[in-house]
Amino acid sequence: MNAIEVILLNFSEIRRRSIKLWEGIPYEYLNWKPDQKAFTCLEMVRHVLETEHLFHTIIKNRGNLGDYPSPWQELPYSNLQYELEFCKPYRTSFLKMIQDMDPSSLNSIRIERTEVGQSKTLGDYLNRMAYHEAVHTGQMLDYLRTIGIERPLIWD
Repeated sequence: MNAIEVILLNFSEIRRRSIKLWEGIPYEYLNWKPDQKAFTCLEMVRHVLETEHLFHTIIKNRGNLGDYPSPWQELPYSNLQYELEFCKPYRTSFLKMIQDMDPSSLNSIRIERTEVGQSKTLGDYLNRMAYHEAVHTGQMLDYLRTIGIERPLIWD
């Protein structure tokens, strides 16, 4: 397995476990949040999906986000299945970009985000992306624990 295959496996596994968790949230709790400043459960799901597209755009532009028009900007919140269906073409495009990379690009391409003072190799940046979703998976597990409902077993 080369580095690209490992990265694709990691993104696939993280998303599979996220979806398993998200599908375990009872419908009546999708708008629950622990406090007024927090995301609701559904807002957090969208945040994860939308941020992946934002990161993908940053990678394509080598760090320059530019005038980023989010496809989610005017999209009303509905339900989990709608969110997952909406993101499919963006997710497919993102994974295809990774699949088409030469492994050497993970070290040779730099993502320069001057507005936040970041300069990372592509491989580093992709791992940070995966970490972002994983952190929110842990956060959602905490939400479900706080609510007092059974948490799906994502550690299979």
